[in-house]
Amino acid sequence: MRVVALTVSLITAALVYPACARDLTSSDIYPSDYPTVRAMAHMADLMRERSGGRLVLSNLGANDQETESYTLGELRNGTLDMARVSLAVLNSTVPATTVLTLPYLFRSTAHERRVLDGPIGQEILAALERAGVVGLVFYDGGPRSTYGAKPVRAPADLRGVKYRVQQSSNWAPMVRAMGAQPVVLPISRVEPSMRAGLIDVADGNWSSFVALQHHRVAKFFSETEHARSPGVLLFSQRVWDTLSSAEKEIIRTAARESVAYYRRLWDEHEATARRTAEAAGVQVVGDVDLQAFSSVLVPLHATAVSDARLKTMIERIKADPGP
Repeated sequence: MRVVALTVSLITAALVYPACARDLTSSDIYPSDYPTVRAMAHMADLMRERSGGRLVLSNLGANDQETESYTLGELRNGTLDMARVSLAVLNSTVPATTVLTLPYLFRSTAHERRVLDGPIGQEILAALERAGVVGLVFYDGGPRSTYGAKPVRAPADLRGVKYRVQQSSNWAPMVRAMGAQPVVLPISRVEPSMRAGLIDVADGNWSSFVALQHHRVAKFFSETEHARSPGVLLFSQRVWDTLSSAEKEIIRTAARESVAYYRRLWDEHEATARRTAEAAGVQVVGDVDLQAFSSVLVPLHATAVSDARLKTMIERIKADPGP
């Protein structure tokens, strides 16, 4: 179920806005208490305060038929101003985004955050303009693992399994390499499809696993930790071009400041979500053969990315000396 990103509680009926106020809309697929949504609400507060009430983020109604691909289309045509989407939805239109979604590329959350905050992160955000959007910041999402009707400890456990993948992502060929059958589905269809046996497994982090209620149907959460694909906060290029330089700076600064706020929320949310899933009876499979998965998937980096500049980017990420 697609959920509005920002709550009307941010805007009180008593507040009177200047005549030149810009009412901007923003959305996310997650519920109002999810870290990405709360971070965007924090950003909205900063924007409103620093613009003297001229920049106001309000909530947008949505329906269950909409997906992140649909959201991207809304941003491009200017019917939506801002949204947080999974980076994977941009893989087919902006090849540079594929780099950050590759399996077993990041060694840790700290490693990923250094890359996202550094020159490589800025290069990829800049590349998003070719998709008709402005890349503001990344919200990292922790390691993605495999969950569903059966435990997964090694690639052999996925042979013949129906594995849900995102539209436009590079994950489908990776799934095939392990002998599984990729099934493209919007995130809103995972729970009923798993319940009906149309898919056997899906993947995600602890927070999304619980927020989307997938822990109510998936019996096993196998800690494959195969990727750390971040979310990205986007602004419509069409709308951006109508803003003043001062308004753009307020939005960019507020977005950057929302990242630290988000990361504090995220780290707490992940731990709480895991406890919630375990209390609901989900069995955590921790004895996963990560080396076996890495041996199958890392060689596919070369086929997932063909551009020489992007191959160099991968090597730059791997060369990071930290943990």
